[in-house]
Amino acid sequence: MSLCLSTAPIPTQTAELNLEGNYLHRLPEEMRTLLHLKVINLSRNKFRHFPEQLTTLKALETINLEENEITDVPVEKLSSMESLQSVNLKSNPLNEEVRVIARPLIKFDLLVSPMGAHAAPQA
Repeated sequence: MSLCLSTAPIPTQTAELNLEGNYLHRLPEEMRTLLHLKVINLSRNKFRHFPEQLTTLKALETINLEENEITDVPVEKLSSMESLQSVNLKSNPLNEEVRVIARPLIKFDLLVSPMGAHAAPQA
């Protein structure tokens, strides 16, 4: 049985959410209600833009967006998230600003692939 993320209710007390490899390109607005969410894995999906709903989740500590199609990230919003410890953006076609200019503003671990490097898939 398959459930659509936009119709399947996610308990508001959820602390960890793994949506890896689901061909998602956006998150439903209801994600904003997950006030206790600490870890979200959105790797290997089809996001072209950083999911802005995540920046409203104050308890969020870890965001994994590895292997998507993201080019830009709301660095200022992310840097104001006090609980955030790690953002994995490896294997995304990030623009130059995110890779270089934004680094001094970031107080969490920002994991990105080196410019021009293509990360090999992990086994």
